[in-house]
Amino acid sequence: MKEGAKLIHTSRIPVRWGDMDAYGHVNNTVYFRYFEQARCEWIEQMGFPVSPREAAGPVIINASCTFFVPVNYPATLVIRMHAGEPGRSSVMTWYELFVEGQDKLYAEGAAKIVWMDNATGRSVPLPEAIRALFDAAAG
Repeated sequence: MKEGAKLIHTSRIPVRWGDMDAYGHVNNTVYFRYFEQARCEWIEQMGFPVSPREAAGPVIINASCTFFVPVNYPATLVIRMHAGEPGRSSVMTWYELFVEGQDKLYAEGAAKIVWMDNATGRSVPLPEAIRALFDAAAG
């Protein structure tokens, strides 16, 4: 995670039995869903519906995950979402994945969010409300 990143959201997500794979732990692809859920919760809590029917909204242009310790069912995950200084139309986000009640970091990830005009597919400036939240966090 980048130095200076700000904690912006914490999400709690139960691990489902179906999240596991043949090896008996959460499948690597599911971690991206956990990060996505935290990201969507954060965006919607700020008052921006995550919907293609909106004129503009967030998309991600890249995503990554590093796996440190396998997660097994049953568990409740704690996802801590952090963000860096916003650019014109984008903001970098980072994720830390813990199992509730443990201090051990199970995985970490990253995703770059770009605000996009849904009709044209082109980037547009981040909404002022998002910038204001970062300005308030920096103060």
